[in-house]
Amino acid sequence: MLIELTPAQVLQAAQAGIMRQTYAIRQKLKPAYGASTKNDWQLHVEGCLGEMVVAQYLNRFWDGTVGITQHGDVGRIEVRTSSRDNGDLIMHDRDPDDNVFILVTGRNGRYKIRGWTEGRDGKKKEFWSDPAGGRPAYFVPQDELIEIEKLYKSQNV
Repeated sequence: MLIELTPAQVLQAAQAGIMRQTYAIRQKLKPAYGASTKNDWQLHVEGCLGEMVVAQYLNRFWDGTVGITQHGDVGRIEVRTSSRDNGDLIMHDRDPDDNVFILVTGRNGRYKIRGWTEGRDGKKKEFWSDPAGGRPAYFVPQDELIEIEKLYKSQNV
């Protein structure tokens, strides 16, 4: 499922990413799970772009919230964005078991929604890995994800 954002949507999401990074700097927050700070601006911006993609696909409002992490990225849906076409959906132990997690891949306004899983299904022992060294997580391969078109049929999202 390829989605291309308009220039206005890219700008809106990029501004939200910049606001999130500025908030993190002001609050002296460190990147989660031991991530480096070398590309934190890029991660915030591309993460927001991925959220915008999912909101557009689901025909949902996306508020680009800054500083509030108690709810999902789009409703109760969590979005994980990777710039790599073959990227995995990354999850952590503290991720909610009942939430839906969607993987989006791409860059610069052109994205593919790769699929989704529920938190409990993504946190399986066989997905646990530490490819970066010192930053273990669950890495759900794309072929283990459910097609995005099946999201509506399975849940009230």
